[in-house]
Amino acid sequence: MKITGIEAIPYAIPYNHPLKFASGAVDTADHVLVRIHTDDGITGVADAPPRPYTYGETQVSIKNIVEEVFAPQVIGLDPFDREKVHAVMRRTINNQVAKGTVDVALWDLAGRALGRPVHQLLGGWTDSMRVSHMLGFKPAQELLDEALRFGEEYGVTTFKLKVGRRPLSLDIEACHVLREGLGPDVELYLDANRGWTANEAMQVLRQTDGLRLTLLEEPCDAKEAMSRRRLVEKSPIPVVGDESVPTAGDASRELLSGGCNAICIKTARSGFTEATEILGLCTGLGVDVTMGNQIDTQVGSLATVTFGAAHEATSRRAGELSNFLDMSDDLLTEPIAIADGRISVRNVPGVGAEIDGEKLSRYRTDR
Repeated sequence: MKITGIEAIPYAIPYNHPLKFASGAVDTADHVLVRIHTDDGITGVADAPPRPYTYGETQVSIKNIVEEVFAPQVIGLDPFDREKVHAVMRRTINNQVAKGTVDVALWDLAGRALGRPVHQLLGGWTDSMRVSHMLGFKPAQELLDEALRFGEEYGVTTFKLKVGRRPLSLDIEACHVLREGLGPDVELYLDANRGWTANEAMQVLRQTDGLRLTLLEEPCDAKEAMSRRRLVEKSPIPVVGDESVPTAGDASRELLSGGCNAICIKTARSGFTEATEILGLCTGLGVDVTMGNQIDTQVGSLATVTFGAAHEATSRRAGELSNFLDMSDDLLTEPIAIADGRISVRNVPGVGAEIDGEKLSRYRTDR
C-alpha cells in the first residue's frame, strides 16, 4: 500500500458563543481536515486546530505545510512506515499541530487497513474515559450554573477552571463559589494559560488553600525559569506543563529542570506517536499526566478518547473532552455522546471519525 495524496481542507464552524481564556479568545473553529489517501482506496482522517496565540500555527500555514512541504515527500511511501514519514516532517521545525494531525491520520489509516480500532492498536486498556469540562471566563455565579448543568445533564464530576485574570480576586472568588456550590466531592483544577506571574500564582494558591484544588496548569510563562521553579517547589499541588511541553524533548526539559511536575498530553499537537513517547517518559519518571483539549471538534475529541482510553496512565484522570459542545455543528456523521460522565471509544476500524460529506462541503472555505 502506498500514499497517493494528502488533502488539507480548511473549514469554519461558528461556536455557540465566544470562548475566552488568558492567552486568547475564539468565536469560530477555523480548522483543517487532513485526509491521507492510498492506492488501496483507504483514507485516514484527522483534524487540525490552529492556535496562533499558543503555537504560532494558522489555518493557512497548516494547509500549506501539509500540502506543499510534507505531501510531496511522503507520497509513494507505505503509510505503515511512520518513522519514514516522521523523518520527513522532522526536517521542518515547529509546526507541531500539522505534524500531529498527519500522524493521527496515519494511525487512522492503519486501523482501517487492519480492520482494528486504533485504541486497541495503541494499548486497549479500557473502552471509555471520564469527562472533564472546561469552564471559561465568566462571572462566578454563571460558572457555577454551567457546572451544575453539566453535572445534571451529562454526569460530569470534574471541572477545569480557566483562570489567569486580573485582578486575581476574580479567579479567587470563582474558586470559592464553585467549591461551595458543587460540594467537596467534585474535582476542580485550574489552568492559567500563562496569564499570571509565578508570584501571582502563589498568591492565588494561598487564598484558595483548603478548597481541594487538584492541579495548577501553566500558571506563568515557562521562560520565567527561576520563579517558575520556585513555584513548583512550593506549590501544594502538581504544576502541569501544557503549552510549554508540545514535544517529548520539551517535556524532558521542563520536568528535569523543575519547571513542572505533571504533563498535559494533547494528541492535536503530538499525534499518537509522540504522545506515546511523552507518556513513556512520564510513566518512567512517575509523573502524572492529563489528557488535554485544544478546543477540539468531535473529530479531534475522538482522537483524544482513542489515545486516553488505550493506556492505564492516561485514563486515571478525567480527560478534557467536552469542548465540542460549544460548537454550533460538527463534521461527524454520528455525533459523540456523553453518558454518565463518560465518552466511549468507537469499536470500528480506525479512530471512528466518519465525515459527513455534505457538511464538509457546506463549511469548507476553499471553494
